Amino acid sequence: MRVTERAAVSAARWRGRGNEKAADQAAVDAMRRELNRLTIRGTVRIGEGERDEAPMLFIGETVGTGHGPRVDIAVDPLEGTTLCAKNMPGAIAVVAMAEGGTLLNAPDVYMEKVAIGPGFPLGTVDLDMTPEENVYSLARAKGVATSEITTLILDRPRHADLINAVRRTGASVHLITDGDVAGVVATAKPDSGVDLYIGTGGAPEGVIAAAALRCIGGQMQGRLILDTEAKRERAERMGVTDPRKKYDSSDLVRGDCLVAATGVTDGPVLRGVKFRGNLIETETVVYRSATGTTRFIYAEHRQLDKFHLD
Repeated sequence: MRVTERAAVSAARWRGRGNEKAADQAAVDAMRRELNRLTIRGTVRIGEGERDEAPMLFIGETVGTGHGPRVDIAVDPLEGTTLCAKNMPGAIAVVAMAEGGTLLNAPDVYMEKVAIGPGFPLGTVDLDMTPEENVYSLARAKGVATSEITTLILDRPRHADLINAVRRTGASVHLITDGDVAGVVATAKPDSGVDLYIGTGGAPEGVIAAAALRCIGGQMQGRLILDTEAKRERAERMGVTDPRKKYDSSDLVRGDCLVAATGVTDGPVLRGVKFRGNLIETETVVYRSATGTTRFIYAEHRQLDKFHLD
C-alpha cells in the first residue's frame, strides 16, 4: 500500500499538465524509493519501459533492503499515463508481489488477453477461439442472449477488426482509452457491467491483472506477442522457450500474491489523490490471494516530507 500511495501522490502532481513522461518518471522514482525501504529481497520480474523507452523499474532490478523474504515483483507505477496527463478518470499506481520464483519472467512486450469473472467452467473463453466464439460461449455459460454481454476493449486502431467481430454477435462493446489492469479486474466485479475483456495490451499489466484475479476469482489467458527475432531472443534469455505458449492466470502467477493499487485520478473503483492544504488523501485497494481478501483503505497523510514532493 505504501509503495503505491507514494507513486500515486508523486504522479498526481503532474495531473493535467500534458507531460506523460514526467508523470511516469515521478511515479517510478517514488515507487523505487519506497520499494527500497521494504525488508525484502525483491526482484522486478516484469516491469515497464522497454517497449516505449519510458522511465522504468527495469526487469531484473533488485529492490528492498536485501533482508527478509525473497519476493517477485510486477510493477506499473502509473497505469494510464495519458489519463494522468489529461486529468481523465482511471489512472492508478499498481504493484503485484508474489513469492520468489513464481511470477512470469518476460520482456516488456504486448500480450494477447482474454478474461472473465468467477463462476464459469474452465475453458468458457479461450485465446484460440475467435472473438465471436468467446462471446457465444460466455453467453451460453451465463444463460443469456449475446445482446446482454458487454465486452471491454482498449480503443486502439489494432482492435478495429476485433471490435467489429464482437459487435456482429449482438454484444455491446465498452471502449476504454487506457487502463487494462482495471479492465480485466472489472470482469470479476458484479456491478461493473463488464462481462468479458479481450484484446492486446502490455505484458506487465497482464501479469498484474492475473495476480488480481488470483485474489478475487476469475479466468484469464495471455500469450506474449513475440513478433520479431529480437523479442524472441530476449524472451528466450528470460526462460521463455515456447514463443506461442498460452498462459493461464496460474502460469502467470504461480504462488501466493498481493496486489495494491492507489488512485491517481478519480475512477470507477478508486478516488484519486486529493491535496487539501497540509493534508493529502489517498484511496487504495489491496487484494490478497491467501485469504481472498479485498481491502479498501482511505488514508490521510500529514507527514508530507515523506512523499518527496519537492
